[in-house]
This record gives sequence, structure tokens and C-alpha cells, in this order.
Amino acid sequence: MNASFSPETARAWVDIDLGALVDNARTVSKIAGSRLLPMVKANGYGLGAVEVAQALEPLDPWGFGVATIEEGAALRAAGTDRPILVATPLLPDAIEQYLAHDLRPAVGDPVALRAWCGRTSRPFHLEIDTGMSRAGICWNDREALASINATLARAVGWEGVFTHFHSAELDANSVELQWDRFQDVLGALPRRPALVHAANSAAALRGQRHAGDLVRPGIFLYGGSAGGADPRPVAALRARVLAVRTVAGGEGVSYGATWRAGEASMIATLGIGYADGFLRASREGSAATRPQRMVELSGRTVPVVGRVTMDMCMVAVLDRSVSVGDVATLYGGIVTLDSQAEASGTISYELLTALSPRVVRRYWRSE
Repeated sequence: MNASFSPETARAWVDIDLGALVDNARTVSKIAGSRLLPMVKANGYGLGAVEVAQALEPLDPWGFGVATIEEGAALRAAGTDRPILVATPLLPDAIEQYLAHDLRPAVGDPVALRAWCGRTSRPFHLEIDTGMSRAGICWNDREALASINATLARAVGWEGVFTHFHSAELDANSVELQWDRFQDVLGALPRRPALVHAANSAAALRGQRHAGDLVRPGIFLYGGSAGGADPRPVAALRARVLAVRTVAGGEGVSYGATWRAGEASMIATLGIGYADGFLRASREGSAATRPQRMVELSGRTVPVVGRVTMDMCMVAVLDRSVSVGDVATLYGGIVTLDSQAEASGTISYELLTALSPRVVRRYWRSE
């Protein structure tokens, strides 16, 4: 792709297809048959929480999920009036901030539950830990469960209860085990609240069995694979060729000269580095077994060579067909988000959330 030159495309930018994002959300909703609680935490997985939330409005989501009070406040400041669930554990000292921004807390321990209910009758969601071992009241902690029942029985703000699957994209048996544990806890609570939810992207794409009243899609919305249906690509990370040179056989490229040309080679320098979110991800040592990192340039793939630096990286162009000003696509084209993540030794979530503020976000909407 040769984008027209402009100040915002002088180095690195990401093209974000909001039409594809909405299509991915429709796919989740259709398969799960449940209302959406899209996760827009970490600035909409790096792509812009406000823009994502506004794009999803026509689908009538129940609300939006975030990870911090500040993320919820930013949505409120942008005009979002739907419910916002802060899906990290409530700390009692933060209650006034939740109330100030009309945020729903995730309550995961008896102390926080008593503090919230003692201060307000506003809505909250109770978290049950069924095996993630991260947050929430443990499914088999009978003492904790017993201690919350009296509070829950008279808690008019108790709106929802949820759990989180740890391996929905990998292990169907683990999902069933966690689901059964969740049902056991639900049966022991004073009542069933209005909203029961458990399914992330991978679980929601399995069908309606674990959909509950809400599903909480995340990575699938943003173009990352989560098992089941294939998402439409949403983010295309691009960088412009800033320099071109020929290096002789045996010459090294980048810090440490860890890569050396086997023969005379054309090297193109791209205006993107690890400070932009294109991870250093060295292939030295045991990491050498990973796939070679590739980027798309002029309709074909070319390898990343040498160490990625803070602001730039280099690729080898074997056919020598490259010019200063050409545009490379690091993922979101021939090279997919998931394949780039695999070659970088990580997951698609990290590549998206690693995008730094200096990478310009450009929004468009496909049909």
C-alpha cells in the first residue's frame, strides 16, 4: 500500500476499520444469542475506547467493560451514558470515585461488598472465581460465600454476577468444569440477579450454552482469533520506508550486528520501533525456533532483519524493488495480526495494547 503522504503518515500509523469491528460484534451476538457487554479496556485494546464505543452504539450493547476508574471516566466524558462495568476488584477507598462517574464495580470479597452496600444502593456485580485464581470469591470458599449471603439478601443494588473462563479457546473441558462450579455457586446465593455472565470471545463463539444474559467479547472484536469463526481484520499497522541501502555480504545490520547478510542485500529502514509498539522480540537463543517475522511491502512479504530499535526497524528486500516513501504493513494485511504475534513470541492482545500514543490512529468504515 502506498498511502498519500501527510504529516500523520510520515512515520507510523494504524488504520482502524470500524465497519469490520461492528461486523465482528454482530458475529458474536448472532452465535451467542445474547446481549453484548463489549470490553473496551486498555483504550479499546489500543484502538481507541471512545471511537470503539461510539461505533458499537447501533448494536444496542447493554454497556461497556473497562479495567479502571479512569477508563470509565473517559467514556463518561465522551458522552457514553450506558452502564460501565469496571471489571477489576473494587477497593473500598475508591467508592466515591465510582459514584462520581456512575460506574458499576466488580465486587470480589466480603469486605468490599459490605463497604459498597453500606455506602450506596447503586448497582454492582459480584465476581466468582471458578478457577482463574485471579480475583473474586472462590467458588469453594464456603466461609466467604456464607458471609456474603446475608448482605446480598438485602442488597437492592445487586445487579449481576459473573465469572471468567481461563482457557475457553484451548480446553472445552475446562469451560464445562468452570461453568458447573459457577452454577453450584448460583444455586447457593440468595437469589439470581438480573444479569449472569461468563463468556469471553472464545466462549461466546462456542454457542449459547455459556452465554448467560450477557457476553463479554474482547479480542475477537478487534480482529484477533479466539477460536470458532474468523474475525475480519480491524487494525492495519503501517510504517513508511525512511531509507534504503545495499549492504555487502557479511555486513551486519542493527545493534550487535546479530544478523549478517549472506550476500549483497537491499535493506529498507521502516519508521517504526519498539517505542511504537512493534516489539523488539529478539530471535536469538531459544527464541530462534519461532517463525521469522515478516511484513508486507509492495504486495509481498519481506523479513525483518537485525534487532528492532526504539524508533526504526529494518527489512531485507531480496528483489531490490523498494523506494523511500513506500509503505509497509506490519499486520492487518497479508501478514495477519495473529501470525505477527506468533512470530513475536506473544499474543495478539499484547501487539494491539502495545501501540504507543505516537502511532496515529486513523479511522474509516468499510461496508
